[in-house]
Parts: sequence; C-alpha cells; structure tokens
Amino acid sequence: MDETSKAIIEQLQQDGRRPYATIGRAVGLSEAAVRQRVQRLQDAGVMQIVAVTDPVQVGFARSAMIGVRVEGDIEAVADAMESLPEVDYLVVCAGGFDILAEVVAEDDDHLLDVINRQIRAIPGVRSTETFVYLKLRKQIYTWGTR
Repeated sequence: MDETSKAIIEQLQQDGRRPYATIGRAVGLSEAAVRQRVQRLQDAGVMQIVAVTDPVQVGFARSAMIGVRVEGDIEAVADAMESLPEVDYLVVCAGGFDILAEVVAEDDDHLLDVINRQIRAIPGVRSTETFVYLKLRKQIYTWGTR
C-alpha cells in the first residue's frame, strides 16, 4: 500500500463521510481517482466504511470481554461463536485463553444468557472467564496507516 492510499485512509478515519473531492485536495488526486482507490481498498478487504455506535446509547448497557478455554478443535468453537449476533469481536489467540470474544448485551440478564446458554453450550468449550466493562475510556480506529 502506497503513501497516497494511507493518506486517503487517514482522511476517512477522521470522517468516513468526507467527500472524495475534499480528500482529493488533501492528498493531491482528483475526486475520480480517490473514488477508484477507495473502491479498490474496499474490494481488497483493506478497509471498510461503517458507522460506529456507542453501545450504551443504542440500548446495549452491558459489554464484556470473554476469555474461552477450549478442549479439542479451537476453529470449530470459533466458528460457532462467530455466528452469535452478540459477539462483535472474536480472535483466536495464544496464552491463557484460546479465544477472546467481545460481547455486547442489553443488560446483565442478556449477558448471562449469552454466556450460560449460548457460549458454554458450544461443544468443546471447557471454561469461560468474563471481564465486564465498567466504562469505555478509549476507542479509536486510526491505527494501520502510521
């Protein structure tokens, strides 16, 4: 990825609705050239343009990171967890846990249901440990271009 593409991404990280003409002026390209580059970056899976919400303000008062220890096939458990609508971030990792999953829930009862009736019910899940978020202090999406 060249410096111009990185500059375009930085512009969109600041404001995902920034007009292509404005981006073009900032990076030294025409509006059409910016549009083409953005489309190529999206098609290649390098980036996506999405609306990011504050879960609390849209009715999801409880968020947590759940560490999962797996017995057997980690990928099979990850596949099952990936299909859960409450899971918004999922990684297979090394260390004390095999999988880390961020879960967004309406309230504590909903979180309990996700952990107890959904995640722990997946074959191969040996144990879970839940880290409840008390306050979101920082959430940025500007990495990857510096």
